[in-house]
Amino acid sequence: MSSRTVRAGRIPVTRLSPALPDPRWRPKAFEGEVVPFRANVFREGHDQVGAMLVITSPSGVERRERMALTAAGTDRWEAKALLDEIGEWSWHVTGFDDEMATWRHDAALKVDAGVDVEVMYEVGARLLDRAAADSQRPAAVRTRLMAIAAGLRDSGAPVAARRALIDDPALAEFDARPLALLSTDSEEHTIRVERRRAGVGAWYEFFPRSEGARRLKNGSWKSGTFRSAMKRLDGVAAMGFDVLYLPPIHPIGVTNRKGPNNSLDPAPGDPGSPWAIGGPLADGTAGGHDAIHPDLGTLADFRAFVRRAGALGIEVALDLALQASPDHPWVREHPEWFTTLPDGSIRYAENPPKKYQDIYPINFDLDPEGLLVEVERIVRHWMKQGVRIFRVDNPHTKPLVFWERLIGDINATDPDVVFLAEAFTRPSMMQALAMVGFQQSYSYFTWRNTKEELEEFLTSVSQDTADFMRPNLFVNTPDILTEYLQFGGPAAFTVRATIAATAAPSWGVYSGFELFESVARPGAEEAIDNEKYEYKPRDFAAAETEGRSLALYLGILNAIRSAHPALGQLRNIRFHASDDDAVLVYSKHLEGRFTPDGRDDTVIVVANVDPHSVRETTVHLDLAAIGLAPGSRYTVEDLVTGHRWEWGESNYVRLDAFTRPAHVLHVVRGTDD
Repeated sequence: MSSRTVRAGRIPVTRLSPALPDPRWRPKAFEGEVVPFRANVFREGHDQVGAMLVITSPSGVERRERMALTAAGTDRWEAKALLDEIGEWSWHVTGFDDEMATWRHDAALKVDAGVDVEVMYEVGARLLDRAAADSQRPAAVRTRLMAIAAGLRDSGAPVAARRALIDDPALAEFDARPLALLSTDSEEHTIRVERRRAGVGAWYEFFPRSEGARRLKNGSWKSGTFRSAMKRLDGVAAMGFDVLYLPPIHPIGVTNRKGPNNSLDPAPGDPGSPWAIGGPLADGTAGGHDAIHPDLGTLADFRAFVRRAGALGIEVALDLALQASPDHPWVREHPEWFTTLPDGSIRYAENPPKKYQDIYPINFDLDPEGLLVEVERIVRHWMKQGVRIFRVDNPHTKPLVFWERLIGDINATDPDVVFLAEAFTRPSMMQALAMVGFQQSYSYFTWRNTKEELEEFLTSVSQDTADFMRPNLFVNTPDILTEYLQFGGPAAFTVRATIAATAAPSWGVYSGFELFESVARPGAEEAIDNEKYEYKPRDFAAAETEGRSLALYLGILNAIRSAHPALGQLRNIRFHASDDDAVLVYSKHLEGRFTPDGRDDTVIVVANVDPHSVRETTVHLDLAAIGLAPGSRYTVEDLVTGHRWEWGESNYVRLDAFTRPAHVLHVVRGTDD
């Protein structure tokens, strides 16, 4: 007799998900996320099988969810589960022979054909006898099952009445408590659930030195401070943003300091790039990643800034940029952390054709342990000041193992700390960073602008990589001003914000976007007079008064996000057809069993991605994807304007790029009125 291990099981269960491309790491979700669990379950022959998801929360509560076939003939089963507790969940899938489903299928065919009628009724009655004898089933259910068994055996009953028992509604009892002789449990799997902010947030970025900065009579600049930047927090909160990301707030190097527009000849008083970390403090000594630029204020000022933001419902995210200016204390104290060239100089950073003479990249090969200890010290220092979110600059230029260890060490003691990877690089590295620990990732969203590109991209991030990589759809950054925004006018800004805010649960805006800042530095994909190299105070109030601001619309979008739980999910986006290649149509649907009020929530977005034209077309909706029966008529409400229309499967839309380039529609259901 063979002694080899058999893994198949009597009812095979294969291809389970959530799962990662590499089994060394675990899939993850965020608190409140609805996650589809899937498996292939099948058997030999033609008898029916079933599948049950068995999932256990971190506190030990077990739930059982009957799985449904995703499509006939696929053997692919799915059940959705709301993961509402932070921590590690365990789960497995049980495949079983579904005796009742097999009997009902066979009995319907044979009885209708007049074949083995009495035999089929007796087979069903005996199954019901077995089920009724199960003391775990409710007494009322057992009584009804016995009555059905008696009815099946009653050969004198009317033919139609006896036949109807095969489809009796009481047999739905077997959906939750199936009848099976054979079963196979898959191996136990785990999924890590992180706090909600790891997956849901509206981010806003500004440079605190620009907020309150002013030019003096002698032409020089006085920097904004944390105290003056605090005044901008009310405007950020009014737009509904709940994460404020600050570029580096540390001392800036003097050596090779960059001037306006990345020039090599700064004038006296030019502030330099915040990413050239390490420079003089107020007392003349050098400060690094654990220090605050003296122009911005003190550590107490920073803590006050964080507290004020928190009082407004805003978390502060801090930049973690592992690089140094030539004036950083590390250069003197740890030369082994840098690359020394044959001529004795230290190699500065390059990303051809870009050159960063004011920055030394870190060499992680000579003292990896020392670097890990120092960076963890820095991260924990800022955690003590109230920071629980870190936006990591260019993590793809550092070793993957470093991030796995750092994030693992931090999250082992503080699982609420969130790391966002700013890695615009090859897919393999972007995805690997997410697998080893990064809770969020920048993505290629900024460069996906056509209908075809957006459908492909959003399908990928919501389906293919959703088990481990959460996209944050930033519409612009200090480094990125795409041609779409440069030449698309206000319509382009409106469309990009609409899609970013509704297509994924995390999105972001860099200050100035709401003012339609669109002029690029010649030959570059970034704004001219870039804020990375100079002060850039903005008069937001005047722009709003004069109608030159998108701030009100951004606030509306964030209010819509807060009001509609369907938009707080990543994996539920579905695309629909339109007769115009410039009109993008998608929906986000969440079943009532997952919403706070118990009602289905559905948002439909229709966007004209051509910012230069008026588009009139017909859109065609898959009603099943939004929880409606084929042929349904229903009401949609534009959540921006309040207008309502009666819709069906095919609907006329007119989207004017110059007035209203997008609809954000809510499907009105019953008491929504």
